[in-house]
Amino acid sequence: MKLIVGLGNIGKEYAGTRHNMGFMVADELARRWGVTAWKTGDNAYYVEHRLPEKVFLVKPTTYMNLSGIAVGDFANFYHIEPQDILIIHDDMDLPTGFLRIRKKGSSGGHNGLKSVEQALGTQEYPRIKIGIGHPEHEEQAVITHVLQKVSTFEQETVNEAIQRLLMRQSYGSRKILTQRRKNIIPRK
Repeated sequence: MKLIVGLGNIGKEYAGTRHNMGFMVADELARRWGVTAWKTGDNAYYVEHRLPEKVFLVKPTTYMNLSGIAVGDFANFYHIEPQDILIIHDDMDLPTGFLRIRKKGSSGGHNGLKSVEQALGTQEYPRIKIGIGHPEHEEQAVITHVLQKVSTFEQETVNEAIQRLLMRQSYGSRKILTQRRKNIIPRK
């Protein structure tokens, strides 16, 4: 059994924001799987799929900074090991549309990942980082940046990155969960 978690914030006011990259990937993946309705759990929206093994695709409803609650709930209830959990999230340290796949690592200051690490008790879980670029190094500028809607130009770049990611992996979960660290550079 595997768990794929797209991090983001629930609510219409956050739809299309940079901080919701994980939700965008989860929505596109669900669409490709033919899912039309998400189930509602205590702390997440989720769907089940077989690839051929069972995979849960999850969007936490706890907001970004408490995402670990939903991840921990699924991991504990279904006895899913950290190495079988894939977290998809935004990353300000990558240019917009760049992708990075890592088997493990620190939170890099990302509060959603800090929450996941606390819930799992480890940093050793795979993740896919989607670049959103970095604003000035002022704290308020960072908060504004991640909560802003993606511009039309950026949306095209992000959509292309998501398509490349999903085409490249074909989301056979075993392949994506055992991928070595890579940077996937956008096509020009």
